[in-house]
Amino acid sequence: MDAMPLIAVLARALRVDYSGTLALDGVDVDLHAGALTVIVGPNGAGKSTLLEVLAGAQQPSSGSVEVAQRTRAFVPQRAAVSAHLPLTVRDVVSVGAWGRTGPLRRLTAAHRAAIDGAMQRLDIAPLARHPFSSLSGGQRQRALLAQGLAREADILLLDEPTTGLDAASAQLNRAAIAYEVDRGATVVCVSHDDRLIADADHLIRLDGGRVRPDGAESAMTALRHPLS
Repeated sequence: MDAMPLIAVLARALRVDYSGTLALDGVDVDLHAGALTVIVGPNGAGKSTLLEVLAGAQQPSSGSVEVAQRTRAFVPQRAAVSAHLPLTVRDVVSVGAWGRTGPLRRLTAAHRAAIDGAMQRLDIAPLARHPFSSLSGGQRQRALLAQGLAREADILLLDEPTTGLDAASAQLNRAAIAYEVDRGATVVCVSHDDRLIADADHLIRLDGGRVRPDGAESAMTALRHPLS
């Protein structure tokens, strides 16, 4: 008999109310550890809201989120780093390691290796000393994804990681996501990318703030496993 999958995040009855407008309405989600889950649905379905709640970036109006794994990294769709700050590309990526060390502690050799590896996988290592403000939109998106990877988090949450990118940049991001899954991370993406959707281990289909009945993550979702 196959071992039951570990549930990394267990969310129940999530409700997010924006002044009378329900962005999420009673959403239940199981996120399987070490798997790629893609959240899909039309615009306004509540996908980004769900991702933010799962990331801990937003509190639900009601419901609960239980996290079995320790660290989460969240990469939103919009750049969280001002292009006007006097930061190099490496500075921006290095921020990802602060989640493990704190901003006042010295980076170790292991932290620097994680930063270097993330930049290499996203093909921005040659831009390390360039001002972040000098990058193209696609390069900035790759730098921010590298920032998330540099944390080496147990759970990686990404909002539209390939949207608006050229084919080569999108493929680099997909390869980086596959690398994270291979190392055992739990990866959750909001995406309309057919390639990412095809690669997903599980899908969550949202519509009108609710999970569609045909959007079960897999046949295994019918089994409810406790957090371990």
